[in-house]
Amino acid sequence: MSAAFDPAVSLVSRHLEVCVVELQADPGNTAVWERAGALLGAARQSDPDLAVAIDARDANALRGIVEAWFTGKRPLPAQDQEVLRRALKAFQKALQATILDAESGIGGRGMSAGRHSGIVGIQAPTRFTPEVWNQLVRQGVLRGGRHGIYELVKP
Repeated sequence: MSAAFDPAVSLVSRHLEVCVVELQADPGNTAVWERAGALLGAARQSDPDLAVAIDARDANALRGIVEAWFTGKRPLPAQDQEVLRRALKAFQKALQATILDAESGIGGRGMSAGRHSGIVGIQAPTRFTPEVWNQLVRQGVLRGGRHGIYELVKP
């Protein structure tokens, strides 16, 4: 794994995907299984199938679970859903603040200029990993990611 896992801002599903890729080369790799077990954390209670696959060191079962997450046939772990919810909320607040700042027109005048901002996208808050933003794009909640700029998808 290239980056350390922080459950507050990272997706356990993405880190387990890395484990699956590493296990394809060596299904008995003890270090990878230990890392997968450590990643499991709170998901042990909410996703018992995942816990069974990791505890049994069943690479095929783990691969099936990870593939089902990314095809949408299985919901992401509760921990990932919470990270995505918090990231989206942070994005919405940052976008709103950026738009309000642009519309305020405080640049020599004490009152708002009454303009409407043309801002539709912003750079995503950096406290969440790029995988979080990419997952929100895959889910259709955000659009973009080109040059680090994302925009909300209108319902």
